Amino acid sequence: MAEPFMYGRRGITGRLEDPERELLRGLFNDVVGMLDPGKAAEDPLEALVGFSPNASEPEDPALARLLPNAYKDDAESSLDFRRLTERSLREGKAGALRAASLSLESGSLVLDDAAARHWSTALNDVRLVLAERLGIRSEEDAEKIHAVTDWAEADDVDKYLALVYNFVTWLQTTLMDAMLDAHRLRSEGGGHE
Repeated sequence: MAEPFMYGRRGITGRLEDPERELLRGLFNDVVGMLDPGKAAEDPLEALVGFSPNASEPEDPALARLLPNAYKDDAESSLDFRRLTERSLREGKAGALRAASLSLESGSLVLDDAAARHWSTALNDVRLVLAERLGIRSEEDAEKIHAVTDWAEADDVDKYLALVYNFVTWLQTTLMDAMLDAHRLRSEGGGHE
């Protein structure tokens, strides 16, 4: 069974069993696959500056949660912004997911500050995708999902996804608590280096 992330002398540490590591590795890879726009021929200058002239709002609602419009009520400005930023946003998210996945080689996790940021980004993006797939739109929806707690009753896809969502949420919560502990202790001058 997974152990929560905690901050201590070695940094932020946690522990995952083999099935949990495989689950997370699969989730991270699935989201990387969603973020990969494919290898289209592109102008080298556009690639250098990160410009995506053919960017458009994602049709997949889960991908749209990962790459939302910048302006709620201004589609044209959102599209202009997307053309300028989407490539770097996709690359940054995919990079964090890959980095987190690489750290899953061992069941014992020891995260420095950069690795903790990669993990927090990766877990957040996985949660966004799962939340969209589960139809979480309100606090009431989230409460229904959080009420699913028994792996023995995972007899359909939605219950299984709910359990996975709850596991990733718990893991992210413990990581954020550990990151806050690290920040607080360092600010007070008693942090571990």
